[in-house]
Amino acid sequence: MDVTVVWAAIIALGVLLYVVLDGFDLGIGIVYPFFPDEKERDLMMNTVAPVWDGNETWLVLGGAGLFAAFPMVYATVLSALYLPLVFMLGCLIFRGVSFEIRAKANRTKHLWDLAFIGGSTGAAFFQGIALGAFLQGIPVENGSFAGSAFGWLTPFSLLTGLGLVATYALLGCCWLVAKTEGDLQRRLHRVVWPLTVVLLVFIALVSLWTPLQDPNIAQRWFDSGLFTRLLPVPFLVALCAFFMYRAVRERHHNTPFMLALALVLLGYIGLLVSLWPYAIPSSVTLWQAAAPRSSQMFTLAGAAVILPIIIAYTMLGYWVFRGKVRHGEVHYH
Repeated sequence: MDVTVVWAAIIALGVLLYVVLDGFDLGIGIVYPFFPDEKERDLMMNTVAPVWDGNETWLVLGGAGLFAAFPMVYATVLSALYLPLVFMLGCLIFRGVSFEIRAKANRTKHLWDLAFIGGSTGAAFFQGIALGAFLQGIPVENGSFAGSAFGWLTPFSLLTGLGLVATYALLGCCWLVAKTEGDLQRRLHRVVWPLTVVLLVFIALVSLWTPLQDPNIAQRWFDSGLFTRLLPVPFLVALCAFFMYRAVRERHHNTPFMLALALVLLGYIGLLVSLWPYAIPSSVTLWQAAAPRSSQMFTLAGAAVILPIIIAYTMLGYWVFRGKVRHGEVHYH
């Protein structure tokens, strides 16, 4: 068993689940400004109130797994992306505090709405910037970060930042479609398709720009036969978009969220295929960055216990709070 690949798969799974689960509740904050009615905002927040803090477990798991299995990547990436990650955590703090205080606030409720909007949008944007900077590659010399403090601030990283905001906005809007009904749901349906189009534009731009800005990724795509094996992906994306249009037109409840998840999964698969086998693009492979096998095996034993527990209580939380959310039925305390 190649324990390095197993750990890479665990971290990749954690990142995917974070993007999906915390993505849609950040997305609710991103679409918040389009729904100014206070009761509707209360309802929107109540759809994620029981589960939002559990969603962030996967961010912690991904960071802890990276530290345990790939300490060189942990040290290098945090050094290179220190500022965007600190900004992201600051936004997550504002977003989290707004959950706690907004339900009890009266005169300052609009300020906590702004904190929720700004924290959600900012966290998504800086996560996307970090992703773009990582894809561009991080300069490494003698196992340490060798770049500048603002090397992450590039046109490509700004593009990926905006692209992730669009991704989370679509996930959040589709989640709300599944959890609401009546006039609010009808207006949410009208937002889903424009957000889908915006996301498709960002997918196309990032897909074109990624091989252009990194010769190693371009070589992997076009010289190794990978391009032909990835040809079904654009067709699957187009198929998801077609079914999304139909689902919105026919006012489906749960289908838009499933299709949004499919779009995210397809993009994520393309990303992983482009990065393999590097832990830091174009610089360090997974095996060069891996901790000693004994350390990986020791922490893997802990992960084998913890991971099923996290998955179980996550599934239980969503099962308990399944179904539509209506005014007055769910309150956050």
